[in-house]
Amino acid sequence: MRIAVLLRDRCQPRRCNLECMSYCPPVRTGTETIVMGEDGRPVISEELCVGCGICVHKCPFDAIRIVGLPKELEKEIVHQYGVNGFRLYRLPTPHHGEVMGILGPNGIGKTTVISILSGETVPNMGNLRRKPSWERALETYAGTEMHNYLSRIAGEDLRTSFKPQYVDKLAGVHKGKAGELLERVDESGNLEDVSSEFGISHTIDRDLSKLSGGELQRVAIAATFLKDADIYFFDEPSSYLDIHQRLKVAESIQALSRTKQVVVIEHDLAVLDFLADSVHLMFGEKGAFGVVAQPRGVRGAINTYLRGFLKEENIRFREREIRFESHAPRKEWGGQPLVQFEPLYKRFKGFTLKTSEGVIRQGEVVGVVGPNATGKTTFVKMLAGVLNPTKGNVEADLKVSYKPQYIEPKFKGTVREAFLNEAGEEFETSHFTTEIAGPLNLESLMERAIPTLSGGELQSVAIGLCLAREADIYLIDEPSAYLDSNQRMEAARAIRRAMESKGMSGMIVDHDIYFIDLVSDALMVFHGEPSKKGIGEGPFGMREGMNKFLEEVAITFRRDNETNRPRINNPDSRLDREQKAAGEYYYT
Repeated sequence: MRIAVLLRDRCQPRRCNLECMSYCPPVRTGTETIVMGEDGRPVISEELCVGCGICVHKCPFDAIRIVGLPKELEKEIVHQYGVNGFRLYRLPTPHHGEVMGILGPNGIGKTTVISILSGETVPNMGNLRRKPSWERALETYAGTEMHNYLSRIAGEDLRTSFKPQYVDKLAGVHKGKAGELLERVDESGNLEDVSSEFGISHTIDRDLSKLSGGELQRVAIAATFLKDADIYFFDEPSSYLDIHQRLKVAESIQALSRTKQVVVIEHDLAVLDFLADSVHLMFGEKGAFGVVAQPRGVRGAINTYLRGFLKEENIRFREREIRFESHAPRKEWGGQPLVQFEPLYKRFKGFTLKTSEGVIRQGEVVGVVGPNATGKTTFVKMLAGVLNPTKGNVEADLKVSYKPQYIEPKFKGTVREAFLNEAGEEFETSHFTTEIAGPLNLESLMERAIPTLSGGELQSVAIGLCLAREADIYLIDEPSAYLDSNQRMEAARAIRRAMESKGMSGMIVDHDIYFIDLVSDALMVFHGEPSKKGIGEGPFGMREGMNKFLEEVAITFRRDNETNRPRINNPDSRLDREQKAAGEYYYT
């Protein structure tokens, strides 16, 4: 079976010579394999296409995909977004008493799955000639568990509650105070208890536009919990949350699943491992098609995802396996001091930050970890010269490249124009293309207008722009937000390689433990009373820093026997107690 997909957000027929039609062999012999549609974009006939792939390679905007799929999938199509549009194959079936996870790359159809399961989208089963109807979907799934589930959705007998992916857009959708939003959606009468459970009681009287990303995330999760529903959907609930908050949310979702159906999309593999009971992997090609694989236990699903090979499907969906090293911590970095800072003190209205003196050496990458609202971003801004300390000095005369935590796409041009504006023609060097643009998948985005990018695409561009600038130190705040699991690993490698090849230093603020471990040589550890006072210590060596950080949040990690990936120990389990007694919280 062959499918032809046109990525409409990339196709720009007014800026090209219609190479897809000009070079198509059947078109050149008079066959109407590709014609211009009513909207001025090409329409590719899948029946007449010979699969030569010439149009794919000739398209200057990388907007065409010609994909060969197993014939068996033809009968398993669930939804198609128009002619030459994205296709979803198969659906997962939620079950009572468990958290069902969905894991896969961005742009593969995970949100479409949730949209169908929540009843927001009526699946067309691949039939574009007739209006989508639940009757046709129910006929397709007759005699299956999915039939029973969809019949309840179609009959509006299943109440749903949905937490969206992009919580930073919440303030644009709902105006006013956080408490007003929560009161509007409160169907359970538990507003006070839920606010306390997620630590947002202090935000009730604050305007949504004034809340941080972590606070918006917890408000969105609380709003989801307050609805009286039969099934709850959580799309990336850990974004912007620190590790302690992530585990608290995970525990609350697990408790909810004992009486309700729960579906979660999550890219933090440590949190997904701790949270989910079963996981459906999704594979395919971004923007072209997505396939839902059969369910697995959470451990087996994540290990399969890391290996990138589905045995039962005989499908390899990643070029190389993601490996974790159960390594001894790196030795103390031996480079020359690049940045020396005295004990720093910064005072705001209602918040103070104190940090110990420290040194960042040339070529060293320092990870920054700790709870939200304890001053990590403030510290990075002081090093970057964006903020001046109330007391203390930063002894450095440096060029600084800074990627902020929250990315606002103010630049209206294309990605290529943004890189030319920020880095000149340096970004077109072979080193940048190989070491940065390739891993971050920037080449396919170069002709896209920045305001049209998704959250994950915008994050990749922001990281690339930061690394493309000539600088002595790179300060990168929360690079993993909105990136899928694979993109996080690739971004960590790109940052690491950029630092090593340039001999420059970096400081990375993030909450994903895997990401921090992959990218860092040393750790700055923050603690304190969120939103009131913060204390920053270090940089420490990785073993000392990780032990100090995880001791604060009372979490230990063990290693998976197959992949060496870190896994969170169950609280008060035998391993948890043994590692705490030995003072080894991460490296075992």
